[in-house]
Amino acid sequence: MDSRTVIIGLGNPGRDYAATRHNLGFRVVDLLAERWQAGFSGGKGEYLLAVTRFAERSIVLSKPTTYMNESGFAVQGLLSWYRIDPEDLLVISDDVNLPIGTMRFRQGGSSGGHRGLEHIIYQLGRDDFTRLRIGVGAENMPEDLKGYVLSPFRAEERELIEEMISRAADAVESYLSSGLEEAMNLFN
Repeated sequence: MDSRTVIIGLGNPGRDYAATRHNLGFRVVDLLAERWQAGFSGGKGEYLLAVTRFAERSIVLSKPTTYMNESGFAVQGLLSWYRIDPEDLLVISDDVNLPIGTMRFRQGGSSGGHRGLEHIIYQLGRDDFTRLRIGVGAENMPEDLKGYVLSPFRAEERELIEEMISRAADAVESYLSSGLEEAMNLFN
């Protein structure tokens, strides 16, 4: 049987959040859909999805339509609908603990304080899925983290962020083509 991978980009739905730091997962998945000529449509749950092929496998790209802190409902529903084990799941999210310009693949582990990842771990009852975390952290992090991640990038950060989104899409393609270890060696 054909191998299938679910790639979920985390973010918040709606125009008000589109350009925020918290929506990097959505933006990477959007770029992958564009590269692979796949269009999003409504799914059988609280998510949008695009089904396509890459690296000789079926790919399900998804963006939860829940808000970030309830992402686990969408992820659980999608995995259940497609009968996919969490080991075939890649979640892409922002990370305030990584500086802007960096990214990190990780297999399993804690949420690192990210509420979307925290809710996914809670809903799935396990944390052994793969994540690609994209740095949005600043040198002097403000105390209001919620306000920070829900704010747009500053003008001087935008070019770097566009590069990061493209590099993250490259990283996902490497992960699918060559596996996690190779992708970690190239992109972490």
